[in-house]
Amino acid sequence: MAYTETQHTSYGGRLKNSLGGIGTGFLLFIGATVLLWWNEGRAVKTAKAINETEDVCVEMDNINKLDAQFNGQVVHATGSATTNDSLVDAEFETGAVAVRLTRSVEYYQYVEEKHEETHDNVGGSQDKKITYTYKESWTDTPVNSGEFKDPSYQNKNFVYTNVEAKESFAENVAFGAYKLNEKQIKSISGDVAQDLNVSSSKIAAWNKACVAVAKSRGIEASDSMVHVNGNVVYYGVNPNSPQIGDVRVTFTKVLPAEISIIAKVSGNTFTDYTAKNKNKFSRLEMGTKDAAEMFENSRDENSTLTWILRILGVVLVIVGLRNLFDILVSLLKVLPPLATVASLGVGLVCGVVGFVWSLLVIAIAWIFYRPVLAIIILAAVGALVYFLVKRSKKNEAVADNNQQ
Repeated sequence: MAYTETQHTSYGGRLKNSLGGIGTGFLLFIGATVLLWWNEGRAVKTAKAINETEDVCVEMDNINKLDAQFNGQVVHATGSATTNDSLVDAEFETGAVAVRLTRSVEYYQYVEEKHEETHDNVGGSQDKKITYTYKESWTDTPVNSGEFKDPSYQNKNFVYTNVEAKESFAENVAFGAYKLNEKQIKSISGDVAQDLNVSSSKIAAWNKACVAVAKSRGIEASDSMVHVNGNVVYYGVNPNSPQIGDVRVTFTKVLPAEISIIAKVSGNTFTDYTAKNKNKFSRLEMGTKDAAEMFENSRDENSTLTWILRILGVVLVIVGLRNLFDILVSLLKVLPPLATVASLGVGLVCGVVGFVWSLLVIAIAWIFYRPVLAIIILAAVGALVYFLVKRSKKNEAVADNNQQ
């Protein structure tokens, strides 16, 4: 079932919103430009740090004894990360000798979704139809249904219990004769189920609390409202048929495992290598990986992040320009068809200008880092500008011939 409301905005109100958008557009344009510039510098500095680290990296073939010759050097090594630390979750009476113990929590709730449709009126005003729909879904946190738009769904959400998500790590993880640092410990992955063995008295106490909540909501309570199965504690009538208010708590652990690292040796532990450009580098991957593969993975990740930030920067530049010039479209909203044509034109111009501007920013940034590639980019921009100008003149000539 959907709930709908309509909002009316006058022509003056739309102009006011567009004027407010000019400031937002300016900030987006400047921020995106800075992002593009910074990203190019970050990418080059990161690449140089990776290359420098690879140049000085040496193989540590035996991790089972401390070797003074490696102290202060960047090493690549593979082996088992082991620990004797016992991680305990006292609230749920569970624990294990593990690198990590995780308690994740989900709540079955109503979730509000919003869909908007707008209609421009002659005279410049606008009617907006907002449709709210509701679905049942597992969420990471309880959802406040008191703020839902549909009165029939307001205050429908509740939970049988509120459990805090939790994650704990071993403090002492050995790597042969060496000790992993905190950053490396947190990089070890590979979650497996942590089976539970909760006492009957604990389950009875939880069940009593759940029954009380159910009765307060006028819900028919079951004799068994708490179910423990494997690594999951389920609060609710039936784990196979979730209802609003149900809570699911899942336990996983990360066990000792084979890892590969690249890091600087510092006594009996490891630290980041600081390159000449002040960038820091160290890496941990699961399994047995050789140094060349790990450095190549680092380069791939740097390249991927660079392109993600480039695309984001270009999009934000275009959006910023669109907001800056949206006032031109808003002025023509008195005649919706004319405003539609103007919107397409402004969008096209902002897209082209934003793209060209982004390329120029990237090219100029690269002049400081990689001049050869910068020249190639500048040439591409020049060719694009030349093509657009030539095409514009051609269109003008065709229009003149048609008029004659």
